[in-house]
Amino acid sequence: MSTPIEDYAMLGDCRSAALVSRNGSIDWLCLPRFDSDAVFAALLGTPEHGRWLLCPQDDQATSTRRYLDGSLILETTFTTATGVVRMIDFMVASGNGHPHSHLVRCLEGVQGRVPMRTELVLRFGYGRIVPWVTEDDDALRAVAGPDQVLLRTPVAMQGRDLTSQSDFTLAAGESTWFVLSHGASHLERPPALEPQDALEATLAFWEDWSARCAPAGRWSAQVRRSLVVLKGLSYLPTGAIVAAPTASLPEKIAGQRNWDYRYCWLRDSSFILLALMNAGFRHEAGAFRDWVKRAVAGTPDQLQALYGVGGERRLQEWVADWLPGYEGSAPVRIGNAAACQFQLDVYGELIALFEVARMRGMKVGRDGNQLERAFLQELEARWQEPDEGIWEVRCGRRHFTHSKLMAWLAFHLASQNDQSGFSQEDRQRWQVQAEQVHAQILQRGLHADGYFVQSYDSDALDAALLLMPLVGFLPADDPRIVATVEAIQAQLTVDGLVQRYHTHDHADGLPPGEGTFLACSFWLVEALVMLGRTEQATALYDTLQALCNDVGLLAEEYDPRSKRMLGNFPQGYSHVALVNAAYRLNDAHNAKRTSAEVHA
Repeated sequence: MSTPIEDYAMLGDCRSAALVSRNGSIDWLCLPRFDSDAVFAALLGTPEHGRWLLCPQDDQATSTRRYLDGSLILETTFTTATGVVRMIDFMVASGNGHPHSHLVRCLEGVQGRVPMRTELVLRFGYGRIVPWVTEDDDALRAVAGPDQVLLRTPVAMQGRDLTSQSDFTLAAGESTWFVLSHGASHLERPPALEPQDALEATLAFWEDWSARCAPAGRWSAQVRRSLVVLKGLSYLPTGAIVAAPTASLPEKIAGQRNWDYRYCWLRDSSFILLALMNAGFRHEAGAFRDWVKRAVAGTPDQLQALYGVGGERRLQEWVADWLPGYEGSAPVRIGNAAACQFQLDVYGELIALFEVARMRGMKVGRDGNQLERAFLQELEARWQEPDEGIWEVRCGRRHFTHSKLMAWLAFHLASQNDQSGFSQEDRQRWQVQAEQVHAQILQRGLHADGYFVQSYDSDALDAALLLMPLVGFLPADDPRIVATVEAIQAQLTVDGLVQRYHTHDHADGLPPGEGTFLACSFWLVEALVMLGRTEQATALYDTLQALCNDVGLLAEEYDPRSKRMLGNFPQGYSHVALVNAAYRLNDAHNAKRTSAEVHA
């Protein structure tokens, strides 16, 4: 039986991430990078596909957990019939580059005596490869191909059935620890480390970072947690930020909408930059902007929707057919074929990234200006082509209204920029292009009933069109914007939460069915604020925030019927949307408060 997605917490070192369940089982970990092969893949299969269990022997034990303030260091307290044990789990984080990854688990007896057990099942290659395990001086050493993993602990371990196990007891006042270290098998062993020193250094790393977070009123605590998640999804060596640390968690249980999200989507870029800038993290925003500049460098016609954390372009999709999938949700897809799609909206998001950075006082540089101009010229040649769109449909290209919206945004922003070094001739031409796209959207993207539709000349709604007022396509009080927001509320929501579109009515190349999309639900919050419906927006935001699990994490989707999270987890897009909605909502409340004081 699979553990519910919401029962996991994330550990991370800004290079990779692990998911640990309430019962102390680490069921997902890719090393040394987010997109490396998993050494623990039980999340998508069974314990035999790799996991690390550390918990009381008492099957009736209960647990509570929390993150140490402003960090990804997880504290779990187990309570049993005979006593209480506290466990600290973390991956060693550091601002300095290092060739090894370390996962640390520390145990402390708090009360009574608690029999404990651990079971380490290392399986390289997404659960397929059993490593060769030997006792090596002070450690157990597991090797398979290019990887080596060392386990160091004072606890005596025994090999049983291709696993490493131990039963031991902790009394009040006693403590012990385990350190799992990864490195390249052809190099020297990963060095030993002192767990307490590593804990103190890692806590200092996170506290120093999260202390700089700008407040967001009454939502500050969750905003800070979401930004820590976003930092945990960043790949420190390059500045990239992955969409999620997991692959193939389903958008519908037992369905086929199972995607690998351990890559970096350009469409997230301007939203990520805005969230980081709003929160005061200019260095991280600059590092991410620079990663984008490097990743997209090349001929503009080869722009992709997503890249690897180093800027890699070949992300071929394949199926790990030996894994049964989360709760039988097959196929388990590794890699993502969306990298080969044409997604017109990406040009708009790329230009928006540069322009938002410039408007917030970040220098793009001469090379950035040249890059932006080249992509604008490519967009001029391609904006009238159909594409696969923001939701990456697999049933052929269409003229998606959102894609045209983002093309309009690119031309509009560039034409208004008088500080970029763009020629007056270029800016005037882009202004004309913006007006042409704008007019075409109004002509072909508008339903007879007055609201905007998913693609030209269709009847379908699309939650991506909630971005129209956010990017300034029309004033928020324009009847067409109001009608679009209200139509989405009426036809695309379940218990107030927003679906992307109706998968059963309009083919996207896959079987129907998925949960509500949390990022879109936060976009609705922002749209409602812009429509002046602040109380309604606040109520929806509070409903959404309540969906966070006990340690403040959100998946990609939520099913209001089964009350379960769906999709990859934790999802950066959901947390970025939460952050941006909180700052907009807080600004609206502050403005309302100021107005009330002025008129008092």
